[in-house]
Amino acid sequence: MPADVLLHPAAVPVPAAGGPTLNALTIDVEDYFHVSGFEACVARSQWDDYPLRVADNSHRLLDILDAAGVRGTFFVLGWVAERRPDVVKDIRAAGHEVASHGQWHRLIYRQTPEEFRADVRQSRDVLQDILGQAVTAYRAPSFSITRASLWALDVLAEEGFLLDSSVYPARHDRYGIPGAPPEPHRIERRAGTLWEFPPPVYRFLGRPTPVGGGGWFRLYPYALTRRWLAAINRAGRPFAAYLHPW
Repeated sequence: MPADVLLHPAAVPVPAAGGPTLNALTIDVEDYFHVSGFEACVARSQWDDYPLRVADNSHRLLDILDAAGVRGTFFVLGWVAERRPDVVKDIRAAGHEVASHGQWHRLIYRQTPEEFRADVRQSRDVLQDILGQAVTAYRAPSFSITRASLWALDVLAEEGFLLDSSVYPARHDRYGIPGAPPEPHRIERRAGTLWEFPPPVYRFLGRPTPVGGGGWFRLYPYALTRRWLAAINRAGRPFAAYLHPW
C-alpha cells in the first residue's frame, strides 16, 4: 500500500474495556434511478421525468430509526436535496447527521479533478444552505475513490471535509482498494488530513469480503450477516453499515 494512500491505520477509536463497540448506521439518500447500474439506460437529463420515491421512503426510515432509538449519518445526494429540502431538514431535526453524497451521482474516476470539485461544492453548498450549518462528511457514489481517483481525497481536504467513507477495502468491478485498512483510520494527504471510515469487510477464505450494506444485505442470509458483523466487532473494529431508501 503506497504511503500516500493510507497512513496511521492504527489510529482507531478503541472502546473502553468491557464496553460495547460503537458502530455506525449510514444511509445513502438517493432514488432508485440514480444508481450507477442504470447509467446506461437512464440519462441524468431524464431524472426529473421519474416519480420520486426517496422522500416517502426516507421518512419511513426516520420513523423506524426513531422507534428504535437509533441515530445515524445520512449521505444526501445534492440533486435530491434541491428538490426535497424538507427531507434534509427532517433528517437533521430527527437528530441525525447530514453528509454529502455528491450532486449528480457520478463515478469519481470518470470525472476530472475540476469536475469533481464542482460537484462536491455544489452538493455541499446546497446542504449547508438548507441546514445553516457546516457539512463535513462525504461518501462517493458507488464508493468510487479507488487507486485511479486518490486525488479526490486532496480535493475533499481542500474543500473542508473532515471525514470520508468511500474507500472499500475489497476488490470489486466498480470500486475498492484491496489491502486498504478495514478499520477507521487517519489519512494524511498533501492537502490535509481526513478520517476514513471504510465500509465493512470480513476476511473469508483469505479475502476481505464485503458485508453489512447495500446489495450484500440482500444477497446473504441474515444469520450470516449477523455472524460476520459480530466477528468484526470481536476483532475490535467498529463497522459502518449502509443502505439506501429504495
